[in-house]
Amino acid sequence: MAGTSSRIGWVDTAKGICIVFVVMMHSTLGVGQALGETGWMHDVVAFARPFRMPDFFLISGLFLGLVIDRPWIRYIDRKVVHFLYFYILWLTIQFALKAPGMAMENGMAAPFVQYLHAFIQPFGTLWFVYILPIFFVLTRMLKSLPVWFVLTCAAIFEILPIHTGWMLIDEFCARYVYFFAGYALAARIFALADWAAANRTASILLLVLWALVNAALVFSPVPWSLEFAVQPLGAAEGEAGLAALPYVSLALGAAGAMAIVTVSALVADASWSRWLNWIGAHSIVIYLAFFLPMAVARTALIRLGIITDVGTISLLVTMAGVIGPVMLYALIQMTGWGRFLFERPDWAYIDRAPAKPQLAASPAG
Repeated sequence: MAGTSSRIGWVDTAKGICIVFVVMMHSTLGVGQALGETGWMHDVVAFARPFRMPDFFLISGLFLGLVIDRPWIRYIDRKVVHFLYFYILWLTIQFALKAPGMAMENGMAAPFVQYLHAFIQPFGTLWFVYILPIFFVLTRMLKSLPVWFVLTCAAIFEILPIHTGWMLIDEFCARYVYFFAGYALAARIFALADWAAANRTASILLLVLWALVNAALVFSPVPWSLEFAVQPLGAAEGEAGLAALPYVSLALGAAGAMAIVTVSALVADASWSRWLNWIGAHSIVIYLAFFLPMAVARTALIRLGIITDVGTISLLVTMAGVIGPVMLYALIQMTGWGRFLFERPDWAYIDRAPAKPQLAASPAG
């Protein structure tokens, strides 16, 4: 587990790939819903659906073994209070922007009621920050159990088509297996990255095979006799195909996560991927703030009407969702104003606060 610079490089690359896919999904589906049409970017989103969040959660658990035995107060501070601070902060920011529309549509009390409800039902794009502390605490409590037992139970939860309507339960069942695998199998995942970097030709051939299988299963329709078994989280994102079936979903999630690890190991040291590494290292910045530039870009492009291709609009909105938060972060660093947006201030620590506030750990860190 002793991390080398190359290993850290591929981890940042993997996080960068994941956060771009996350922004892409929200941007593309938002454009499609606003225009009532789909474009070529919807196919890209559909292709990434089986592995986008599994890999994000896998990377999130990757370094947990290094800190899981810390004293409870420090562990809670770094793994619960840390994310709670950013959830409450950005939940408040989002509601401040959306409250007027909510009040006009559903009455003056609606924003307040929905704000309180967001502490029970994770709100919008912030659900990932909401659920991570639960994963961290649960894994600490389960660390004395056999790895095979926890992995088996988590895999069963993923296989079962559980859809309660409560995002916390549904996402927990669908995602915990990948988070725990990242924690429990970290040494093997690092070994895979080292192997991929040392065996580039074989790695590329395996990636081509994986891409073909993933695409075939995503874009093959589910027979009507099996539609009852389709994973609800897959169906909610549009095109799901055979990839959303039980067992298939788990297999593709694991294979896709390994594929992203492999791709990241292959490109991490390339000069052209430095921007991707930086984005991965600062993925919390993009994850928390992409909603606003994404919404602004989507509204502006649709109203201007200069570009009519749905796929191209989706791509431009995705770029705005990634670049906008980076520009905001750069502005904060230059002026010193607004650091609390991405750096937890001293007062928000329950353990001994560091002398200088640090950049928030990325969602996958």
